[in-house]
Amino acid sequence: MSDASTESKPKASSGSSGVKSFLSGGFGGMCLVMAGHPLDLLKTLAENGIRGMYRGMGAPLVGATPVFAICFWGYDQGQRIMRSVYNLSPEDKLTTNQILFAGGRSWRPWSASNARSRSAEPTERLFTRARSTRPWALCGTGGISSLFKGTCATLLRDVPGSVAYFGAYELIKKALTDRSAGEGAISPLAIVTAGGLAGMANWAVAIPPDVLKSRLQTAPDGKYSGVRQVFIEMMRTEGAGALFRGMGPALLRAFPANAACFLGVELSRKAMDKVF
Repeated sequence: MSDASTESKPKASSGSSGVKSFLSGGFGGMCLVMAGHPLDLLKTLAENGIRGMYRGMGAPLVGATPVFAICFWGYDQGQRIMRSVYNLSPEDKLTTNQILFAGGRSWRPWSASNARSRSAEPTERLFTRARSTRPWALCGTGGISSLFKGTCATLLRDVPGSVAYFGAYELIKKALTDRSAGEGAISPLAIVTAGGLAGMANWAVAIPPDVLKSRLQTAPDGKYSGVRQVFIEMMRTEGAGALFRGMGPALLRAFPANAACFLGVELSRKAMDKVF
């Protein structure tokens, strides 16, 4: 490409890129819930029909939208950090290690906290305890801080899981892209394939800490001092196999849900690129 053509190509500002990542991530989260929620409710199909599969989707939809908006915004911030550190232009491709760093950073948009984990934790705490107690009773008995029980376990799940998530997506998408067709020529099928496999890669890594997190959050208050005690007791009484309980259904749900997520992200991002 000539220097003239390079100079004539408009470059998005860093602020614009962040806004687009935030909005496209939120839209992707909505697509994920709409595709994945029915799979969680397949057992209601026989009783309530197709409409029953979408019953109760409002709360997950409201919860997932800001979480994924922050997630993809954080991923954008991680990429910007790598470009700044290595003095790369927006057109330069990131290396695998740089992509993995950006993926891990996606759950840590701020150095002092884990944005996705901290924003998602109250919602997850309410859902995991919903079967055993009234959600609002949690605040009454343990205060607002009780909603953040299991944050350490959530970090153990989300940070390595997000590295696998974005790393797998970028690498698989790159492998499926027809380079001869030029930049931006990736097909929707390639996006869906890469997104679905990225979701499976995420849960393949995240299932063990997720099991620990769920066990900790659903336990009566005071039973465990932390995730380490949960792990020790589980190993002693149930063995290592217990850490992978539920992996099959999680992987089956992960493919269509995350395929829809990344397709929503990519399509909405392209639409915004045409507007601003």
